[in-house]
Amino acid sequence: MGWTHANPFVDLPEGGGGVAAVAIDSKDNVWAFQRNPAGKPQLYKFDANHQLLLTIPEDAIGHQYKPHGMKVDAGDNVWIVDQAAATVKKISADGKLLMTIGTAKERGDWNEAKGQRLLWEPVMIDFDANGDLFVFEGHANESPNDIEASPTNMMGIARVIHLDKNGKFINQFYGNSTGPGKFYQTHGSAIEPETGNVWIGDREEYRIVIYDRTGTFIRTISMRNLVCALYFDPKGQLWMGTGQDGQIVKLDRDGRVIGAMGNGPGRGPGQFGESSYMTMDSKGNMYSGDTSNGRITMFSPPRK
Repeated sequence: MGWTHANPFVDLPEGGGGVAAVAIDSKDNVWAFQRNPAGKPQLYKFDANHQLLLTIPEDAIGHQYKPHGMKVDAGDNVWIVDQAAATVKKISADGKLLMTIGTAKERGDWNEAKGQRLLWEPVMIDFDANGDLFVFEGHANESPNDIEASPTNMMGIARVIHLDKNGKFINQFYGNSTGPGKFYQTHGSAIEPETGNVWIGDREEYRIVIYDRTGTFIRTISMRNLVCALYFDPKGQLWMGTGQDGQIVKLDRDGRVIGAMGNGPGRGPGQFGESSYMTMDSKGNMYSGDTSNGRITMFSPPRK
């Protein structure tokens, strides 16, 4: 496609774990969410020139046991997902914790009738045009009580939970693993901006499953690569990170590849261990984290 690559954040200031997610705010500041050990920061904000603006200390937001998804909302708040601790946290632009959804290290089902508001393996999040939050849950379909016997965790299936911007429950729907209209996990998932449709990246099943915002099944698209990340850019273009083969591909709405970038798996220039999360700034530059390598790669489009 003629895009050029650079690694502007090869050496993040602390740690060295994989960069699970990246996000861009309205000022083109770049947020990085890194898998660092306890005692080291995991969340950073850089300016548009790639200079460090803010390091969020662990005592401000707590240790994130397995950083996964991240998204910046319309108010420039950043939302982070801890898969292992089963929480989603809303953090202000200056690093203050504003809201926690779920209970840390208590993985379970969301059951409004019981007043139980727990998450189960949350991996990705996205917003629709109203600011509603969609939490994509289920890194895989482990048995319901796969850690220990727990009355709060009885389902053990991948699901999508729909909340309003204040965290109030609206709806949820489930994968149930196999068959038409089902999904095994929600690894790379996003909301289509034009329609509000829910696109679920069912990674190990090599498919994208699409629902409307109420949970009504629309269609399944079979893919030839692991669907590790899905992203709709500011113009509504669909992109996919393809797992361990080191590519980001440009897709049409039927899943056909119309462009690709990336130099394959590895640690060299333009390479990935796994492209985990993509985001784009106002100049059209694409940023991708790497869950295997502690860095962010930036791809710049051809300049006319």
